[in-house]
Amino acid sequence: MSDLSAIDHGNEAGFGDYVQLLKPRVMSLVVFTAMVGLIVAPVHVHPFVAFAAILFIALGGGASGALNMWYDADIDRVMRRTQARPIPAGRVQPGEALALGLALSGISCVMLGLAANWFAGAFLAFTIFFYVVVYTMWLKRLTPQNIVIGGAAGAFPPMIGWAVATGGVSVESLLMFALIFMWTPPHFWALCLFMKDDYSKAGVPMLTVTHGRAATRRHILVYTLLLAPVAAALALSSIGGPVVLASAVVLNALFIRGAIRIARRDEAVAEADGYKAEKAFFKFSLAYLFLHFGALLVEKSLTGFGLGGW
Repeated sequence: MSDLSAIDHGNEAGFGDYVQLLKPRVMSLVVFTAMVGLIVAPVHVHPFVAFAAILFIALGGGASGALNMWYDADIDRVMRRTQARPIPAGRVQPGEALALGLALSGISCVMLGLAANWFAGAFLAFTIFFYVVVYTMWLKRLTPQNIVIGGAAGAFPPMIGWAVATGGVSVESLLMFALIFMWTPPHFWALCLFMKDDYSKAGVPMLTVTHGRAATRRHILVYTLLLAPVAAALALSSIGGPVVLASAVVLNALFIRGAIRIARRDEAVAEADGYKAEKAFFKFSLAYLFLHFGALLVEKSLTGFGLGGW
């Protein structure tokens, strides 16, 4: 009896396991970009409403993460990067993750609608649906374009933040969406390059599996080149300005340089040095997005004091 209790206790889920189900790292990106979208919008939002809105958007992002982990538990058991997650490790039952994800989905969407407006609440519901059903359940296991199309789910948060303030969609919010949408493929494909054979073992048709690593390297360069004019367009929009433009020039120059280096790399050389360039590009891609949206915040603060903007 005591041995059985010890085993059960070892597999018992802790608070941190349920937090992990919500994918807090992904949630931080969702929260940050949604907050920027809300702040840079041309409509003042009461601080309490803004705080509540960001909280419920965060819960919606967490709901998506829990539902993703519930559905992808079979894949997560195979991949080295995900084997320690709560469900494949046996600490959380799939049914618990499903219940948590559904509950948070309902609460976050309804409460966002009540706190801000129903357009924003419906937009959050659509985003959760897109990530869980369109990407996780359909595209991810069907096509190497999974991360290209499915990346829209991660690009919606600034549009939701904008919708909280304005109740609608605009060119500016679409440009923020486009920046994340075009950034997602090179960001994720760089990760795939040094993940080795995880996706092939799991039967996920990532570009590295279906088209090979050399083709993936070329795709990273193409999407990085396409990303630069989107960043420039955002800088020239009504929410842009000198700070955003300067950031776009520097960040995209560095990003393109990294993509060119990756495209020219021989796979044998890359493997021999532990994919240092690919890992550096992946890490910089995270900084790239945060710095771009951070520049929008800086521009907004300068505009508020009459110092920036166009």
